[in-house]
Amino acid sequence: MTTVRADVRTDTPARWAKQLASHLGRKLTQEETPSGPQVVMDGEHGSARCLMDTTRPDVLRLEVEGSSPEVAERLTHVVGSHLERFGQKAGLVVEWHTP
Repeated sequence: MTTVRADVRTDTPARWAKQLASHLGRKLTQEETPSGPQVVMDGEHGSARCLMDTTRPDVLRLEVEGSSPEVAERLTHVVGSHLERFGQKAGLVVEWHTP
């Protein structure tokens, strides 16, 4: 398993997580967890999930786990690019790192 994280500074983490999960849920499986929404990508090359942790008041933590580095990278690109586009006016920046 490959795991990567991004802590996105925002005053409204639940708002951004809801918008992102709703949008991505059109093509990926979406689930609710106690920590926030999660999307799951399953494909012929492997699977990955992204938990959008909204439990902190000033940070949206994105955590991607993938069955391979390539699958994790694909989901981080999709999640990160969409969130930055949605939050452009709010100045949201997604910077991934390995925990």
